[in-house]
Amino acid sequence: MDSPRGRIALMRAGAEGRIDFDNYMNIFSEHINLCLACRACESACPSGVEYSYLVEQTRYVVEQNRSPGTVERFMRWLGTKQGLPHIRRLKFLSRLLNFYQLSGLQKFLRSTNILPEPLRTMEGILPPLGSHFNDFKHPIIPKGGTRGKVLFFTGCIQEGFLPQVNRATLRVLQINGYEVHAPKGQTCCGAAHLHLGDVELAQQLAKRNIDAFINQEYDFVGIVNNAGGCGLSLKEYPHLLSDDPAYAAKAQEFASKVFDINEFLNQNLSQIPEGVLDIRATYSDSCHLRHGQKVIDQPRQLLKLIPGLDLVELSSPDQCCGSAGVYNITQVDTANQILDTKMMDITLTGAELIVTSNTGCQMQLISGARRMGLDAKVMHVVEVLDWSYQEQGFEITGMG
Repeated sequence: MDSPRGRIALMRAGAEGRIDFDNYMNIFSEHINLCLACRACESACPSGVEYSYLVEQTRYVVEQNRSPGTVERFMRWLGTKQGLPHIRRLKFLSRLLNFYQLSGLQKFLRSTNILPEPLRTMEGILPPLGSHFNDFKHPIIPKGGTRGKVLFFTGCIQEGFLPQVNRATLRVLQINGYEVHAPKGQTCCGAAHLHLGDVELAQQLAKRNIDAFINQEYDFVGIVNNAGGCGLSLKEYPHLLSDDPAYAAKAQEFASKVFDINEFLNQNLSQIPEGVLDIRATYSDSCHLRHGQKVIDQPRQLLKLIPGLDLVELSSPDQCCGSAGVYNITQVDTANQILDTKMMDITLTGAELIVTSNTGCQMQLISGARRMGLDAKVMHVVEVLDWSYQEQGFEITGMG
């Protein structure tokens, strides 16, 4: 029952009324929620079954027919309703957690089991945090001529907990001649909410993003984002809002302009990175970028442009790291087993640098490197490009 075919059989039995949900909902939901929704089965399926949409709808049905406990309800309310849609709150939380890390309290708590399991799990994937955030009040304008304007989707967790990735993205786009605007009013993409079966809130967030991005008074060449999971969610707004007469067409227009940063740079790179990085690296695919957006070669091609960088392929590059949206929080034991397998694959490459293209993956791999005692940096593709440009001597304006 924990294979794609097994879950489809369960879904069909449920749809045909052959499962007594009053007595067996817990067992049914256990098999459905144990799925990573990584979409690797879609890449492998010769019949083109859109399995992810089946899982999405089934999780919605599960959430409509079960009663979570008080702690779970509170944690979901806190995270998905009071946290993710509100970037200012996430930044404030990040500053508090930065103090928590610097004070030595983190080191103490990680040496004990004082925290309850849900909090201990979330604390375990915290990356090293800084106190510097990005200023999106003004557009980022290149020194020379402008090749065009792009709109930047900042993300929620990315900007709150890995703001250096967004800074690197802005700098790389600027170096390549693009004027970058981050529209006000944008919010969380809604991917985490879909993972948890909260379709209604995901639809609300999608509408807010569409309103923020498509009602611009100037021409722009694309909507750029740097997180594989977020980008897939943005590109699938037409599916999410297909039954909404006021937003169905708008969602199509919005999605047609969305580009992953690797996808965009691969097509529009004008400044080849020439700063030498004498380091062995490996690239760990984001599942949603690889299997959902089908962006596979572009990150590798960008990395191979960097002189000195020795890119070593993983033996199983298409396997998940265990992050999978909120999977590493809701299915801790299974996620850790998957992560350990991924980290063993990474260790065998001898890489000193682990590169990825998704927020959750980056946080998960930082956690995995710490768990394995692996002395390796974990960076986003744009951070590595930015590093090469800095070694090359590029001066950046408008961003710290």
